[in-house]
Order: sequence, then structure tokens, then C-alpha cells
Amino acid sequence: MRTQVFSTLLRTRPTTVSRVAPRLARSSSTQHQETFESFTQRYVNFFQSAEDLFEVQRGLNNCFAHDLVPAPAVVESAVRASRRVNDYATAVRIFEGIKEKVENQAQYQAYLDELKPVREELGIDTKEELFSS
Repeated sequence: MRTQVFSTLLRTRPTTVSRVAPRLARSSSTQHQETFESFTQRYVNFFQSAEDLFEVQRGLNNCFAHDLVPAPAVVESAVRASRRVNDYATAVRIFEGIKEKVENQAQYQAYLDELKPVREELGIDTKEELFSS
């Protein structure tokens, strides 16, 4: 009996299976392309209206997840929001994030130079300034 079942299994062939290729990508016509200016304005508005630390950190996480370096206006708005919710550490970490996002030290220095008045007004040091002993 065992031999008969085994030989029957070998002789049976599955019925034709239709294969459908999965659709891995959406068509580009349905995707919205945001300009850098609208991205900047959206995050400036977001940080201006952030009311607590969770919102500020969530906004920073979303902002830094994009494949671009935020404009100085976004960084200024984020730093002001972090100081408004009384979180100095987040304000310092914003500059650490900028340092990681830029391509070279000259670009990072340009951000520091442009945001120096804001840093002085709010009393924010960079990580390098805090640990330069």
C-alpha cells in the first residue's frame, strides 16, 4: 500500500498555477514631490507650534529622517522650540545632528556661523564647546 501511495504521489502533477508578478513600486505620477521651500516652511511652522518635548523630538526625528540637511531657519525654529520647552540637551543635540548630516566641516561651520546670534541669545553651546577641556 505504501508503494502504491508513493507512486501515485509521484505521478500526480499540480494544476497550472498562474503567476502574477508583485507590484513593487507605485507609479510616480501619484507621489507628491515636496519642494525644499515648502519642506522648510512646514517644519518652521511645526516647531513654532510645538508645545511639549515629545512634539519637538518627534518633529526632529521626522525632519532629520529626510535625505537633506534642514535649512538654517528650520534649525533656528527647532532650537527655539527646545529651549521653549526647557530642554537644553535637545538644543545641543540638534547641532550634533546637523554635524552628522552635512558633508564636511566647512558646511557645519557655515551653519554655526549663521546661527551664532541665536546660540548666543539662547545660551547654547555645541558639544565641542562643552567638552573642550
